[in-house]
Amino acid sequence: MTNRSVFLLSDGTGITAETFGKAILNQFETKHHFIRLPFTDTVDKAHSAVRDINHAAQVEGRKPIVFTTLVNMEVLAVIKEQCNALVLDMFGTFVAPLEAELGLKSNHRVGRFSDASKSQSYNNRIEAINFSLAHDDGQSHKDLAGSDIILVGVSRSGKTPTSLYLAMQYGLKASNYPLIPEDFERRKLPPALLPHRKKIFGLTIQPERLSEIRNERRPNSRYASLENCRHEVAEAEAMMRREGIRWLSTTTKSIEEISTTILQVIRPDRDIY
Repeated sequence: MTNRSVFLLSDGTGITAETFGKAILNQFETKHHFIRLPFTDTVDKAHSAVRDINHAAQVEGRKPIVFTTLVNMEVLAVIKEQCNALVLDMFGTFVAPLEAELGLKSNHRVGRFSDASKSQSYNNRIEAINFSLAHDDGQSHKDLAGSDIILVGVSRSGKTPTSLYLAMQYGLKASNYPLIPEDFERRKLPPALLPHRKKIFGLTIQPERLSEIRNERRPNSRYASLENCRHEVAEAEAMMRREGIRWLSTTTKSIEEISTTILQVIRPDRDIY
């Protein structure tokens, strides 16, 4: 099926519009061409967006889809009145009914990151990202006790991207630590991790997939060989079973799915991130 153009239109970064739009369209077995139009915060910029959207409609012979989180009513009016497109206004769809139900007017704040420097939750996320970068791949043993979670697993099993996602999305201080052949020979966790067992969560992966990933980095090496990958994965899973560590396979799961599972199991001592 020919890709349909999908415009993600916002007064701010467009991240909310993109997240919302992609979540909705993932329900359909179709392909789409996404165009983000952030910082559309004036009437002039709205007219420019209209030209882009209507040009896509003319070239493709079908209406584009527009997901918008515009809060400027004057700008939104231009988009709704002049676009030859299906315009889905997230704020109009959800915020207006909530205003009526709650009997309150919303802040109509432009951008999810407004006043970021004054937000404690934003500062917590920055601190968590710095912590996770400093504790990536076992780089530092310093302040492991400050970790909200410690991920363990063989090299290239998804520890680093999951750590950073937990830090960026939830403000969690996530360390990650590789399990290496020396650990398997000792048949014990790395000594630095032993005092923090309750914070440890394991990641594993199918050897075939691990071999593919490692071959992209170090082709035709013992490190990437299927035989070695099978050995490392088997040893890592055996160790996690012996140590009573909770773990999951990342083979077919997205970072979002992995992180959600971890949060359900670990349940940090806070409900709001």
